[in-house]
Amino acid sequence: MLPIRDNYAALRQDFRWKIPARFNLAEVCCRRWADQDDRPAIFNVLPAGTVEQWSYRDLDRKASQLANVLVHLGVRRGDRIAILLPQAPETAITHLAAWLCGAITVPMAILFGPDALAYRLENSGSSILVTNAQGVEKVSLIRDRLDGLRTILSVDGIGPGAEDFHALCARSRDQFDVADTGPDDPAVMVYTSGTTGPPKGALHGHRVLLGHLPGVQFSHEFLPQDGDRLWTPADWAWAGGLFNILLPGLYFGVPVVASISEKFDPDATYRLMADLAVRNAFIPPTALKMLRAAADPAGRFDLSLRTIGSGGEALGRESLEWGRSAFGLTINEFYGQTECNYVLSSCAAIGVSRPGWIGCAVPGHDVAIIDETGRVLGPGEQGQIAIRAPNPVMFLEYWQNRKATVEKYVGDWLKTGDQGECDAEGYIRFVGRDDDVITSSGYRIGPGEIEDCLIGHPAVRLAAAVGKPDPVRTEIVKAFIVLNDGFRSDDAMAGEIRAFVRERLSAHEYPREVAFVEEIPLTTTGKVIRRHFRDRAIREAEEEAAGGSG
Repeated sequence: MLPIRDNYAALRQDFRWKIPARFNLAEVCCRRWADQDDRPAIFNVLPAGTVEQWSYRDLDRKASQLANVLVHLGVRRGDRIAILLPQAPETAITHLAAWLCGAITVPMAILFGPDALAYRLENSGSSILVTNAQGVEKVSLIRDRLDGLRTILSVDGIGPGAEDFHALCARSRDQFDVADTGPDDPAVMVYTSGTTGPPKGALHGHRVLLGHLPGVQFSHEFLPQDGDRLWTPADWAWAGGLFNILLPGLYFGVPVVASISEKFDPDATYRLMADLAVRNAFIPPTALKMLRAAADPAGRFDLSLRTIGSGGEALGRESLEWGRSAFGLTINEFYGQTECNYVLSSCAAIGVSRPGWIGCAVPGHDVAIIDETGRVLGPGEQGQIAIRAPNPVMFLEYWQNRKATVEKYVGDWLKTGDQGECDAEGYIRFVGRDDDVITSSGYRIGPGEIEDCLIGHPAVRLAAAVGKPDPVRTEIVKAFIVLNDGFRSDDAMAGEIRAFVRERLSAHEYPREVAFVEEIPLTTTGKVIRRHFRDRAIREAEEEAAGGSG
């Protein structure tokens, strides 16, 4: 969809959306390739380390079998099919089968606990759940709360209250006609991460993939190219894994690597990318920070990387410079959210890259900084990042939440809830979530820049920066630090870290307090849950105030 041009202005000027009147994700991501018997779609890395190859024909036959199973189970157009699986061919197959039927998929992260699953299954009204033995065990604890859940299919065979996914498919026909759907017909519902309140189901139409494609091509420097192969450590249940890697890969005919990992391991990640000849990776910022812990990756692993994209949190100058040194390429940062993803990006191939800034609006998207009334702000003015509607990548609505859907917009602008600023050339800088921004001595401070600076210190593995209430400054910056092995968590180290940030940023941005912690909680999408530390800092301030008044 993205024309190849050598400069951003020409690329933006020449881009046009082409949204067909009839459109189905199963058709464009699988069925149209299925007559090419040997065309690889997914390279699935098994737990033992062996790799099995799935062709588009394999996926189409299995998806057709499952679609027949779903219809037999009573699934009708618009019904919700929940998917609780890790990266695996069955994950893609279930999405495709549901779309063949005109049903709506509800991806859920395998790391979710019983309460998180119960909320999403109940809220979505999912009638069918496709999962594995681990998921069956979790759901068995909450099954009595799920009145609408009729059937559980397990890819690991019969389990408590679950039927055998593969046995049922094997007894079904491997042909199924694609449902006649339009681009605005609902296809998938992805729940927000819930960092600022209860998760909401963002309902998307089949067109959502078309809305993603220009951004994917932009940050991966005109994908597809010969030899391209996609992979991400991100769960395919997250919009970043599903819409940024799996579905674009299937759409473009670019093979996708599927792998399962209980815990992110830097050396294992490098080995995987080398052994599977990964050319195009989406690696979230937190994972990139962990990869920095591995010594000399280029010297120890034969990497084939052509592009790396990163998004979900601000990348920062430190990570960008490290990426150039470690991989010999520029990591292209991009930005979006569950409701409206992949609207800002860098593309180093045509010179759109600037440390500390996300990038520019992806061709086809109109992004601006606005105030609370919807007025577009000028260069250097801080406000909320917003995307102009209508837009193919934009969600249809929040599931059964009309009020929240209406509140998401002001005039023609979809509000992201993220603070940012724009410069005269159209580059946009991410400052932070509305509720993450720290107000100190009249300054508005984004935590991302502080955290990026903190991980530049050799002792710091991960960091979270939050505002702690202060009677004089409104708030002070407090940093919570996970240290690398071999460093002592004492007052001397805290002082060294404070001075490190003060020298590199400014006197109002450095953390006046530093606390050392064993771990930093992350959402399933790899974002720091700052709310956890913000609440802790508020409690500390309240206790200090009470002690002082006593």
